[in-house]
Amino acid sequence: MFNWGPLLLTFKLAIVVTVLLLVVSIPLAAWLARTKSRMKPVIETLVSMPLVLPPTVLGFYLLVAFSPSSVLGNWLDSWFGLQLIFSFEGLVFASIIYSLPFMVHPIQSGLSNLPPSLTEASYVLGKSKRITLFKVLLPNIRPSLITGIVLAFAHTIGEFGVVLMIGGNIPDQTRVASIAIYDEVEALNYGAANTYSLILFGLTFAILLMVYLINGKYLKAFWK
Repeated sequence: MFNWGPLLLTFKLAIVVTVLLLVVSIPLAAWLARTKSRMKPVIETLVSMPLVLPPTVLGFYLLVAFSPSSVLGNWLDSWFGLQLIFSFEGLVFASIIYSLPFMVHPIQSGLSNLPPSLTEASYVLGKSKRITLFKVLLPNIRPSLITGIVLAFAHTIGEFGVVLMIGGNIPDQTRVASIAIYDEVEALNYGAANTYSLILFGLTFAILLMVYLINGKYLKAFWK
């Protein structure tokens, strides 16, 4: 009988991570888009590192940092009762770091391409920075927001190295679809691996197609 658990856990992880990433990425992208701080290149580099860093490297250092024997891991466990190693919460934290550039970069690019006069006009009308960001700027970069949300969601679905290092392979807790595919292939159970793969392939294709169609619609409306 086909086990739907890894797929359901994968979608749960992707939804939670995408929502949290949106909360984190909007203020970070807004700061990067307007700041002239000397620290900007450093922050941009740190945000972008998951794009080129091998997932196992990131997963290894997270594993070391949050292990019960480390200072940080011991502090989290002692004060908050939080254990990030081999837990769903650990998968969420690792996925947020690993998918961060896929959310931040589109939003930052969208905000950077807006004319400064839009922000200046809002300030002249007495609007605060927060109101300007959420009521004026973000509505004008809907395609960028949609792109960031969808890319982060799709990227989280496809994670393997990071989630394996930090979460292991615990059924109903950390065994996401990508790990389930690997297990089925190793067990020579190609039928189950094919089912998992086809579902993920179809879902990813549909999500990306939706992004291109929606963004194409906005671009056509803009040029009209």
